[in-house]
Amino acid sequence: MNQIAKDWIDYEVLDTGNREKLERWNDVILRRPDPVAIWPIENDTQWNKADAFYHRSNQGGGHWEYKKPLKEFWTIQYKDLRFKISPTGFKHTGLFPEQASNWDFMMKTIAQAKAEGKKDIKILNLFAYTGGATMACSKAGAEEVVHVDASKGINEWAKENMRLNHLEDHKIRFIVDDVMKFIQREIRRGRKYDGIVMDPPSYGRGPKNEVWKLENSLYELVHEASKLLSDDPLFLIVNCYTTGFSLCTLDEVMKRAIIQPGTIEVGENLLPVTNQNGILPCGIFGRWTPKKIKNA
Repeated sequence: MNQIAKDWIDYEVLDTGNREKLERWNDVILRRPDPVAIWPIENDTQWNKADAFYHRSNQGGGHWEYKKPLKEFWTIQYKDLRFKISPTGFKHTGLFPEQASNWDFMMKTIAQAKAEGKKDIKILNLFAYTGGATMACSKAGAEEVVHVDASKGINEWAKENMRLNHLEDHKIRFIVDDVMKFIQREIRRGRKYDGIVMDPPSYGRGPKNEVWKLENSLYELVHEASKLLSDDPLFLIVNCYTTGFSLCTLDEVMKRAIIQPGTIEVGENLLPVTNQNGILPCGIFGRWTPKKIKNA
């Protein structure tokens, strides 16, 4: 079950090719690396109009070449959600637009559950980055969202997104911690969540230099996180950007790791490409739902 984030207005993939993508973020055009775009660029005229071009270094990392001065940051909107955008030294901008499909699903599921009388909905966002899912779930009416990321700076960015969305009076807990250690503590505390979403990196380090490798840790992560699901849960969503990590592998991990009975669907996150009505693959997702909940 693939899902395509096709409802954007402020964001657009203009073209792809030569392991790059050309994107419009509101009125700013960025040219960034994308390893899955292995086909050639057919017409580079449009590409030369980029406001900024990220050059990858052979030694890792890279740098931005600015064709014109840009603001340090600007904002974009997706439906009722607003986000801060700023080019970083690691090519990222602070948002993964393909995740809009997951935001839509979570917001619809939470709103439906509330309409059916479910109260005190609690959501856990792991490896939460700048909080796209956090803002979506809070705005949809979750009574509490717990946002966990190992980076203090990224959590501060997420708080800026909270303010942009006027969610200061909503209950959002921003926690800087190693995700696995946080999960284990929550299990001991007896805490439960109605929805869990996670976006684990391929490789990373926690706040105390803890090493994380997806292939070594994903089963344990999903298995332990599923212990935090409530008795009346809504969803558990896993996103994966690791190159070469297959849909079948993710499906098998979730089937074996998640304790509660339910339905598992896996697919690719996709973005539409304006040129030639193309499609850009943007990682994979797995979605567990209890059987009584209809999928969006």
